[in-house]
Amino acid sequence: QVELVESGGGSVQAGGSLRLSCAASGTADRRICVGWFRQAPGKGRDAVAAISTRLNRTYLNAPMKGRFTISQDNANNVVYLQINDLKPEDTANYYCAADPRTYCSLMPRDFSYWGQGIQVTVTS
Repeated sequence: QVELVESGGGSVQAGGSLRLSCAASGTADRRICVGWFRQAPGKGRDAVAAISTRLNRTYLNAPMKGRFTISQDNANNVVYLQINDLKPEDTANYYCAADPRTYCSLMPRDFSYWGQGIQVTVTS
């Protein structure tokens, strides 16, 4: 059982930056994928990015290129999502998810474990 806890969300003005953290516990298996997804009110869950913790290979959803960066602190089992130049349309609940695999998917259905989510609100 993998437990995921997100932190770092909040309210920020447009143009600002945030770094979301996802702390994983409950597994010693280094072969996991960790992904970030987001869901705005009334919309579906969209992939942002994922990282293979074993390969340190990142996967970024094409529309997210340029402002979103995923990275990891392998020693501490933490995955980060850096968001720069925040826009009001980035307002959403951001979820961290994990799955025991080496090569990652960006499909929510391919992730077995999910955090509770954290709110990011961008004001103009």
